[in-house]
Amino acid sequence: MTQKGTLYGVGVGPGDPELLTLKAVRVLGEVDVIFAAASTKNDYSTAYSIAKPHMKEGVRVENLGFPMTKDKDELETAWQANAEIVAAALNRGENAAFLTLGDPLTYSTYGYLQRTLLAKDSTIKLQAIPGITSFHAAASKIGLVLAESKESLLITSGVTDPEKLEAQLDAADNAVILKAYKNFEEIRATLERLRLADKTVLVSRLGMDDESILMDIRDAPKTPHYFSLALVKKNKK
Repeated sequence: MTQKGTLYGVGVGPGDPELLTLKAVRVLGEVDVIFAAASTKNDYSTAYSIAKPHMKEGVRVENLGFPMTKDKDELETAWQANAEIVAAALNRGENAAFLTLGDPLTYSTYGYLQRTLLAKDSTIKLQAIPGITSFHAAASKIGLVLAESKESLLITSGVTDPEKLEAQLDAADNAVILKAYKNFEEIRATLERLRLADKTVLVSRLGMDDESILMDIRDAPKTPHYFSLALVKKNKK
């Protein structure tokens, strides 16, 4: 009987190929197959381009297509189909890596894949390899202390409705807003209402070409890049 392989959820960090952990690099150099998530409209994977320098020569790479839609049935169909592809590789005894931007367990496609695979087979072998998050890398880039002493740090999504976001920001000392491209004008209006706009840094395409860092979110365009996040520091000087 063939021993099942292991799926590694590999966090490749925010964009700089040098921001991968030693463990992630080792795994990328050992696995039999690399799975990279891509939109069904194209086969480009940002996570793949980041991880590519660390992959072993000749490793098989398979793109898993995910539709950019809110239709739950369409999304579920895609997750089930992709989980079948991954499970088939593992059942053949292959070890595999699923690439994900940032950290695999923080707002990541890997989390959905993990849940779908475990629902199919609770004995499947999975291991998440932590990755450097975009907000940690962004804070390091500008030298911003995210939290200290008794301060709280909120990590939230730009998809959050404005009322909830306002309540969250009002309660937290400092905050990270991921997926800041979503509902951006509402996010900016909320920050201005709380008098936090000048205390919010918008970072786009961190570690990539055309990286942008705006120290005051009021200077941002109406539609920032897909890879954008906001750092809110209430006591920012």
